[in-house]
This record gives sequence, structure tokens and C-alpha cells, in this order.
Amino acid sequence: MNPLHILLLIVAYFAVLFLISYLTGKDDSNNAFFKANKKSPWYIVAFGMIGATLSGVTFISVPGTVAAQKFSYMQMVFGYVVGAAIIAFVLLPIYYKHNVTSIYEYLNQRLGSKSHKIGAFFFLLSRTIGAAFRIFLVALAMQYLIFDEWNVPFILTVIFSILLIWIYTHRGGIKTIVWTDTLQTFFMLSAVLLAIYFINQKIGWSFSEFYASDELKKFNRILFFDNFKEKSYFFKSFFGGIFITIAMTGVDQDMMQKNLTCKNLKEAQKNMLSMISLLVVVNFVFLLLGALLYIYAEKFGLDVPVVDGLKRTDLLFPMIAVKSGLGVPLAMVFILGIIAAAYSSADSALTSLTTSYCIDFLDIKNKEKSIQKSLRKKVHIVVSAILVIVVVLFNEVLEMNVITGLFTIASYTYGPLLGLFFFGIYTKHKIKEQYVLLVCIISVVMSYFLNAYSVDWFNGYKFSFELLGLNGLFTFIGLWLIRKE
Repeated sequence: MNPLHILLLIVAYFAVLFLISYLTGKDDSNNAFFKANKKSPWYIVAFGMIGATLSGVTFISVPGTVAAQKFSYMQMVFGYVVGAAIIAFVLLPIYYKHNVTSIYEYLNQRLGSKSHKIGAFFFLLSRTIGAAFRIFLVALAMQYLIFDEWNVPFILTVIFSILLIWIYTHRGGIKTIVWTDTLQTFFMLSAVLLAIYFINQKIGWSFSEFYASDELKKFNRILFFDNFKEKSYFFKSFFGGIFITIAMTGVDQDMMQKNLTCKNLKEAQKNMLSMISLLVVVNFVFLLLGALLYIYAEKFGLDVPVVDGLKRTDLLFPMIAVKSGLGVPLAMVFILGIIAAAYSSADSALTSLTTSYCIDFLDIKNKEKSIQKSLRKKVHIVVSAILVIVVVLFNEVLEMNVITGLFTIASYTYGPLLGLFFFGIYTKHKIKEQYVLLVCIISVVMSYFLNAYSVDWFNGYKFSFELLGLNGLFTFIGLWLIRKE
């Protein structure tokens, strides 16, 4: 499949998204942009959130981790279930009770205006980095598959990617995204299932033969209880999964904004629990795909792609799907899948960043009606430009696997949000707000040094994503120390 055909496929795909944007963006009000008028069907939100939760990071990066980490990723996925229950029965009732547009408005009501803005700042930092990771991944794949052939600079690929998102989100916002995410989730899940089918067909296996094969047994170990010092140890991954779900979904405006478009609390809870149940199955399927990719590569003598002297396991799936001679159908399926996976999270990130800045920093609700809409649109453009800059910077400095990089950054930046929210929920204290930012910074710094020197300080112990929970605990303790009597 040549680059021109891939580009035409992308154009056709986005034509469908633009049509959805046109139909859902007729109401250009801020209420539609920020809250979809609170009329979204819960089952539509749930299905769309699967794609947004997985994103291009899971679609490409998780299969690439299988050789080194086996199926240990599932240990963290099991933790997701517990985290989702906490979100459904602890956090969502609070958000609906306080009728918030940005969830950080709760911090204003509970702790004060400085805590509100500091919480929103850490979200903006976290989600900008997370969205940039995801857009970087899709831009990297598009560069590898299309634009390298035409000698197009990477920065133009990034601008093109973000421009497409801006075009179909700038009017309808979250109202558009609820429906585009549904379409994107469908394409993404179809792509991974069809990829497994096509690759098995090429090898000469049925799915049951693949699942029972000795080759799969080299990769499919899930539970690791051997050494608690290693990152893959079960309880570290399991509790890390709980903290990651609460942090990157429950106290994250991006994911919660979709939940808050449901008609009422009961429907939002249905959405959350249904989504996480399906997510467990879907993640296991992605790991099966990863094992199959490595089996296929070994059988046909293919190497992991190398870019600028670095092995990019994130590009194994693109290489096999598009450049290994498996045929046009698989190449088309992959292209649609990666576009859907990447954009299903990137578009909502752009919208949620715009929402948070407008509500939490510009206090747009109290502005004159005549300037609210134009102000929102200006912020939307500025946020898009910032994402372009951050993605280009990532291309210069990033050397780690993208899924690992995303969760590593999250361990530092989401920790203060965990501490702030749970201090607000589980204590009745007010705090001396002039010290909140200092507490959050100290918590991040302590977490960084704890992670950097744990091997030396704790006899070889390596932190996994449980570091996120510790970071939140440091913040909680710091807030307790600055509480008012």
C-alpha cells in the first residue's frame, strides 16, 4: 500500500468525522461545547471511552512491550477495575452533587481558590504531556508510513495531525467527541481483531491453534510473584493500576468531562462500570496481538524497526501491517485503527484542556455573554499550538517506549491531584493555601528521587506505578501538616 493510498484513506476517514462534527456542532454554545447539554446516552459514552482510554498508545505501544514484559501488563489492568469502582461510587457522586463543569471547581468549593488553580495547573501539565505523547505516536507512525517517502519534515506532520483535530472539535467540543469517539472505538477494535485474523491466516493457524501454540507460551505469562523488587511484581502493578485509574480518569478533566455529559449520576455510574469491564477483555486481546506480532516477525525473519539508531518497538505493528507484504486489507485496517485510536484520545484532550483553562483560570462563566464564545475559540487555537510545540520537543528527546514514558510522567504529575482530592474528600480541614504549591512540588521532587535512587537505597527495589500512590500520599501528608486548626 503506497503512501498516496494511505493518505487518501485518511482523508476519507476524516471526511466522516467532519460530517459528524457538522451534525453535532450546529449548537455552538458553550454549554454544548463543555457539557453536551447533559444529554449523552450512557452506553454511547461508555463505548466511546474505551477508545479514549486505550488511545494510540495502547494500540501500538502495548503490543510492542510483550517481548520484554510478557503479559504482565494485565496485572495493572486488574487494578483498573478497583479504581473504576472507586470513581463510580466515591468521585462521581461528588461531581454530580456539586454540578461542576470542570472537576477542579470542587477544590475551590472545598479548599479554596489557590488549591483550585493549583489542581487545574497539574491537570493542564499532565494532560498536555499525555496528549502530546499520544499525538507524537500517531505522527511518528504517519511519518514512518507516509511522509518520509515524500521528505516531509516531522513538524509539518505534527501540524497536520493537530489541525485535523482542531477542525472537527472547534464547534461542538465534547458533544462532537462523544459521538466521534464511538466511531473511533469501533474502528480501533475492528482493526485489532482483523489484524489477528489476517496474521494468523498468513502463518497458517486458526485462532484456537494460535492460542494453544508453544510459541504463545513464551509470551503469555500474566502473574509475577517471584521478586517484589522488580517492576513486574504483581502487587506493585495491581495497586499501580488502581492509582493510575483514579488519577488518569477519576481526577482528570479529560475523562470525567465525558462522564459529566450523562443525564444523571446513575447513568454515569453505569457508563463507568460497563466501560471498565470491556476494557479488561480488550487489553488482553491487545497483548495477544503483541505476541502474534513477535511470533510472525521471528517466523519471517523481520527485525524491530530502528529509527535514528534506536529500536522502536512501537513501530513493530505498523511495519508488519503495512510493509511486510500481508496485503492491502490488513494495511487499510491498520491505518484506520491507528488513526481512530490516536485521535479518540487526542481530540478529547484538546477539548478538556480548553475547558479547564476557560473555567478554572479565565472564569468564563462570569464573563459577559458576548465574549464567552470568542474567548473559548481563541483558547482552543492556543492550546493546539502548544501541543504542536510539545510534540516536536518529544521527538527530539524521547528515547523510551511510549507506554512506559506516559505512565512514568503520570506518576509525578498526577500525584498532587490525588492528594488534593482525597484530602478534600476524607478530611474536614481547611488549609493554609499559601503553602499548597510548595507541598505539591516537594511531593513530586521526593517521588522523583525515591524512584531514581530506590535501587541503591532499598537493596535493589525498583518502583513501578505504585509510585503514583506514594506521590499522592506525600501530598496528603503535606496538606495535613499545613491544615488550619
